[in-house]
Amino acid sequence: MNDITLVVMAAGMGSRFGGLKQAEPITEDGRAIVDFSVFDAKKAGFNKAVFIVREDMKEDFINLVGNRISEMIDTEYVIQDTACLPAGRTKPFGTAHAIYCCRNAVKEPFAIVNADDYYGSNAFFDIASHLRGAKNGDYAMTAYALSNTLSPNGTVSRGVCTVKNGYLAEIEEITKIAPTMECEKDGKTVKLAADTPVSMNLWGLTPDIFDELDAEYKEFLEKADLMKDEFFIPTVIKNASDKGIAKIKVFENKDKWYGITYREDLQELKNAIGGYIREGLYRGI
Repeated sequence: MNDITLVVMAAGMGSRFGGLKQAEPITEDGRAIVDFSVFDAKKAGFNKAVFIVREDMKEDFINLVGNRISEMIDTEYVIQDTACLPAGRTKPFGTAHAIYCCRNAVKEPFAIVNADDYYGSNAFFDIASHLRGAKNGDYAMTAYALSNTLSPNGTVSRGVCTVKNGYLAEIEEITKIAPTMECEKDGKTVKLAADTPVSMNLWGLTPDIFDELDAEYKEFLEKADLMKDEFFIPTVIKNASDKGIAKIKVFENKDKWYGITYREDLQELKNAIGGYIREGLYRGI
């Protein structure tokens, strides 16, 4: 079986949540969301986890989460470099920069996920099956129905996808989507369809993406407003597709996605995970 790696983005600041939500306990025995993602990924066939963290939170993350995860799967840590940030900026450059920092640690097909999102086991099986046979440029993503990704506690941003013949044609970042699925677009209030496919940053990639990341990161440093702009992985992936060097297969997932954008989202997540545990989905974790 070909090696496939799970790359976990865990360097975010969690400003709206308030705290290190990557390690927030969601079960009585202190497990975090990422425990369940790694369990699902290992079951699907992933054999290594690479965690992207900031230097200033690495020790806390290892103590709170990492030591436990390393008993489940081979584990490695990559630091999202902050030395490149201009004076006065503390927030890392974004998800594409995070993945770029993995270029020396990941040499095989890999999936990327957010540490603080719950994707469900089916998503990992879909991406794992794709990656095992993937050649360079054979990318993939999981798309969830918009209605399965909203928070009742405030607005959210989502990568809204256009899918044609099973492949990603367009992705548009739409911000401030309300629980009613209403948002502002072109100066007007519109209501998005409940089944609108959206990306929650679960991507399947091959190592050639690092060449694209290298080129685009250099361009970002030259042209961006480094005090406020961000370097996003969906943009790099879509650019690779537009250039004809990649195609992105879309796995449309009917499951409920859970996250903790707001602290008030925690209870719904705890209830859901508790239910899955009682059903036996996480026996042996």
